[in-house]
Amino acid sequence: MQDTMTAGSKAVLSSDALQALIVALARQGYTVLGPRVRDGAIVYDEIASSGDLPAGFRDRQDAGRYGLEPREDGAFFGYAAGPQSWKRFLHPPAQTLWSAQKTPDGFTISREEVSVPKLAFLGVRACDLDAIAIQDRVFCEGPYRDEAYATRRANVFIVAVNCSQAGGTCFCVSMQSGPKADTGFDLSLTELLDGTQHRFLAEVGSEAGAALLAELPHEPTTGAHLAAADAIIDNTAKQMGRHLDTDGLKELLQASLSHPRWEEVARRCLSCGNCTMVCPTCFCTTVEDHTSLDGFSATHVKKWDSCFTLDFSYVHGGAVRTSGAARYRQWMTHKLASWIDQFGTPGCVGCGRCITWCPTGIDITEEAAAIRASQCVKEESDGGA
Repeated sequence: MQDTMTAGSKAVLSSDALQALIVALARQGYTVLGPRVRDGAIVYDEIASSGDLPAGFRDRQDAGRYGLEPREDGAFFGYAAGPQSWKRFLHPPAQTLWSAQKTPDGFTISREEVSVPKLAFLGVRACDLDAIAIQDRVFCEGPYRDEAYATRRANVFIVAVNCSQAGGTCFCVSMQSGPKADTGFDLSLTELLDGTQHRFLAEVGSEAGAALLAELPHEPTTGAHLAAADAIIDNTAKQMGRHLDTDGLKELLQASLSHPRWEEVARRCLSCGNCTMVCPTCFCTTVEDHTSLDGFSATHVKKWDSCFTLDFSYVHGGAVRTSGAARYRQWMTHKLASWIDQFGTPGCVGCGRCITWCPTGIDITEEAAAIRASQCVKEESDGGA
């Protein structure tokens, strides 16, 4: 008898059912993308079986530090956020918008057709779910809808994974974006390991997720399963490697545009753009025209850009933000303050990638805390006067 599954329904899967889930998604025409070990990191790429997953690996992260090491329990998802986010599949690093071809009578222009494969994301963390929701608002809402993004987004099936271990640079609790996935998924999994059994507590988030879960071999949940999953989430929330005090932060940053801390951090910042490249929400792009050497064809390409590059703010007469201090201030105040004015939420989800992958270990939570601390000192001094 087939179970009646609806949003919020839960079931228990064995570790073997993970393979059945991947097979079922592939059978429905999805290209399954998930975490795997490559080049000394956990990255997102196409997977064909559960054997491709990074079972038995954990990552160690700190400011400017990342490394993998073995773990003894064989967890499939026992790591935190890696260098990549799911953004690159929905908002590609490079996209040809149109191409031109010279003809005997002049030239022709053809618009690039958007490829819309069915993609299944396996292993999406709560912070990255929040990041996808933020990019949905950026690209799909308001008067300037990005049809290419919207088309890709409509063809995605999401299997979320609740975090069982926080990274050294994670602060999703501060941003209220994790460690538990609450919305935005078709299915979510919590990995349960008790030393003798390896299972997953699955939760339905959509009709498509309900239909898929009904196909998989599963067992009913018990109070013990639910309590174990809750304990994992609670424990992960207590493991945060970083903390960001967001109370009044928007107003604080917008009132601190001349703060000396911007010059201090600029002495360390390389303006390399690493933080924006690994960020799951940064959306800035530029366009380039590429012409063939024979002059018979050209392409107009949209590519990721960064507010840390000098050319990013270039207008007739020169760049608006010529100093590293101005560019770092722009990035951080946009992420944590003016983003709220634009889209209603901060542009940061607390994944910690910008901290981990900064070559000089600049820490956005540390910079915010330093500005807050100096403001408190100033207020005390003014009060004392």
